[in-house]
Amino acid sequence: MIYFDNAATTLQKPQSVANAMLRALKTMSSPGRGGYEAAMRASAEAYACRKLAAELFGTGDPDRVVFCMNATHALNLAIKSAAGPGDRVVITGFEHNAVLRPLTAVGAEITVAASPLFEPEASLEAFRQALTADTKLAVVNHVSNVFGFIQPLEAMAELCREREVPLIVDASQSAGLLPLDLQTLGAAFIAMPGHKSLYGPQGTGLLLCNAPVQPLLEGGTGSDSANRSMPDFLPDRLEAGTHNVSGIAGLRKGLLFIKRNGAEILLKRERELLELTVRLLKGHPRLRLYTAERPDTQAGVLSFTAEGCDPEAAAARLARAGIAVRAGLHCAPLAHETAGSGGTVRISFSAFNTRSEVLKTARFLQENF
Repeated sequence: MIYFDNAATTLQKPQSVANAMLRALKTMSSPGRGGYEAAMRASAEAYACRKLAAELFGTGDPDRVVFCMNATHALNLAIKSAAGPGDRVVITGFEHNAVLRPLTAVGAEITVAASPLFEPEASLEAFRQALTADTKLAVVNHVSNVFGFIQPLEAMAELCREREVPLIVDASQSAGLLPLDLQTLGAAFIAMPGHKSLYGPQGTGLLLCNAPVQPLLEGGTGSDSANRSMPDFLPDRLEAGTHNVSGIAGLRKGLLFIKRNGAEILLKRERELLELTVRLLKGHPRLRLYTAERPDTQAGVLSFTAEGCDPEAAAARLARAGIAVRAGLHCAPLAHETAGSGGTVRISFSAFNTRSEVLKTARFLQENF
């Protein structure tokens, strides 16, 4: 199988991730639940993962790194800590349902700072105009999961700092590829999944915290057990119940993979595959490619449509040929609305994809569409 659905999940991971997960299953129990060797080993593994994440993403204190099930879980924690009924919240035109649905659920007043695709200057200007005096919160999708559009996060964060608007960053498609530093950005929260460009397992995610938080769940934490309320300190306040220790162990190895290879190198590799794909398909008369004129505004994600063929049907045809892609609205209908597409086929790359896979896929598209 040629696997090009890495914007959903990086199926191909470093072998060290699986090895670490198996080792954890066999040798670790639960952190904070005992002084015996298996529990202490679990505590050490969890802290080592927090410490590495703090180093990579500039949190300072490792306790500001909260383990989550995925980015959706992390975004729910962040949004429901920072927004309430009637609060005016500014978002970009490329947000995922993991942002739209929690904001709708809390009753926030959502303002969309919409702008054309692959135009970062226009995106920044729309964001600037939307940040009015009554704005309570801003949420920015760093990289679009549909189009790979890299938004000007640093400039947007600077605007939020100047206007004292708390900022939540959805780093679902950028963590592990682009620079992210919680303290430098001055963001209230950064949310990221473990199973995408961090090369960790499904069921893992991180929330980097720089603002007051409210728990979604209450329960045991292994700390302050006499208190009927959740502890008032991080990370315990947001981590009720038993940890996904094997997932955390795998995530740490994924983070080590990022650290050792370098995010900029991994992004460069994805862009090389993206540029090769575009070069091979650009002249195709029946394919419309959503691609940036400036390479620095697009990560390793390419959406396209095929004339006369529904995106789902096109993806099914590719699947029968052993090529795994994603089609439809990608849980981001707002992004499609902003870009004027009614759904696309998406190809997304990882460090484990090859030029040979791109050549085979391009040949299939040229011959069958």
